Amino acid sequence: MKYVEANGIRIRYQVEGSGPWVTLSHSLTTDLSMWDELAVSLAPTFTVLRYDTRGHGGTSAPDGAYSLEQLTADVLGLLDALKIEHTHFVGLSMGGMIAQHLALQAPQRLHRMVIASSTSRIPAATSAIWDERIAQARSQGTAALAEATLTRWFTPPFRSARPDLMARIAAMIAATPVAGYVGCAEAIRRLDITDRLPAITKPTLVVVGADDPGTPPAASEVIAAGIPGARLEIIPSASHLCCIEQPELFNRLVRDFLED
Repeated sequence: MKYVEANGIRIRYQVEGSGPWVTLSHSLTTDLSMWDELAVSLAPTFTVLRYDTRGHGGTSAPDGAYSLEQLTADVLGLLDALKIEHTHFVGLSMGGMIAQHLALQAPQRLHRMVIASSTSRIPAATSAIWDERIAQARSQGTAALAEATLTRWFTPPFRSARPDLMARIAAMIAATPVAGYVGCAEAIRRLDITDRLPAITKPTLVVVGADDPGTPPAASEVIAAGIPGARLEIIPSASHLCCIEQPELFNRLVRDFLED
């Protein structure tokens, strides 16, 4: 693991492979290890950059509400520090929200983009849900979020079949600093860029699990319809972390799209 100072924080990152750059951006309450299998799949063809988002893993977790514009500026600061002029970008959930902002804010830095298990708008009706999650994290710690999160992230058969993996991901959730969770949750809950999607000009693949309750296929359909020329792929028998539940199919879709 390596670290760099960028946009006022210390960012942990990892680089592997060789070829054109591809940057991977993880979900809320995970870290760059979420991408272990995809990184292995891409490394023979691409130089893979993974990083911990502000408030997660080994990256600084300052107090206060974050914004998606700020999380996007973190990415640009990291790219600048590593002297990466252009990159493909793969983002899942929160990472997919960052991808959309990056395509709007700095399209000149991007080649192709994959938006997985994400959305372009958080309905105002879910505000109470985010209030509850933030309050629970503050009062009980992020470990208290693990059980409900795993229920949303994976289908029941997969959870039953992989207790070892569930324990590892629960530990990742619990390791997320409370300040990082709250900061990023405040950024996510304010997302509303559906009307801006037609301005995105980069080739885009949109991927979602068929059984994802948090960012259901309908949300990905909106993204794919809004971005000119975007392609939508729905992965069967998968929920929110489809990159972990169906890694072979997910990795093949991403690799084939980036190599096209």
